[in-house]
Amino acid sequence: MKRDSAHKRNWVIGEVMFGAPFLLGILLHFLVPLPFPQGFLDLVSSVIGISLIAAGLVVIIATRREFARHKQPTDPGQPTTKLIQTGVFAFSRNPLYLGALCVFLGMALVLKMLWGLAAVLVSLALCQFILILPEERYLAAKFGEEYRAYAATVRRWLGRYK
Repeated sequence: MKRDSAHKRNWVIGEVMFGAPFLLGILLHFLVPLPFPQGFLDLVSSVIGISLIAAGLVVIIATRREFARHKQPTDPGQPTTKLIQTGVFAFSRNPLYLGALCVFLGMALVLKMLWGLAAVLVSLALCQFILILPEERYLAAKFGEEYRAYAATVRRWLGRYK
């Protein structure tokens, strides 16, 4: 059965794209530990990590609320009926993925896991090619000029074009 959505498989979601590499990073952290810098950098990484986790959670909650307000699904396997350009979507075309990036990057810093930082880089690549690019093609095909105008105004991850 063909669905009107960007993704056809249930596992093609942000939780898998960020969670699976991070779990591998945790495993590698215990099997082949890499030393994390100590001292001042240790404290700074904790403060930055906690801040990133908090910011990521705020972005995720705001994004889910915006989806709900517009009665749109958060599951990329479900059809989209409206292009959301308000709230967090006014500053990021992919705020759920941005929030996940912040949370996992923050956890890697708080847990002092260099493998976790490497896992976040892998997650970014997976997210870009497996999630974002197909979603952009889907939205461009479905919403045409409205999506192209939005994409020309709002950056993929964070910010607006001048």
